[in-house]
Amino acid sequence: MKYILRRCNNCNKYTMKDTCTICNMKTITAHPPKFSPDDKYIRYRIVDKYK
Repeated sequence: MKYILRRCNNCNKYTMKDTCTICNMKTITAHPPKFSPDDKYIRYRIVDKYK
């Protein structure tokens, strides 16, 4: 499944393009990663998130 909606980290605007139309920075996907209860690396992600 391909996600269409993207967000600019610099100006927090939403777009469907790979670069922001306002500040010309690269955009990232606006969707969170999929959750899996069998994730082996969840401990490391939680520690990294709250550093």
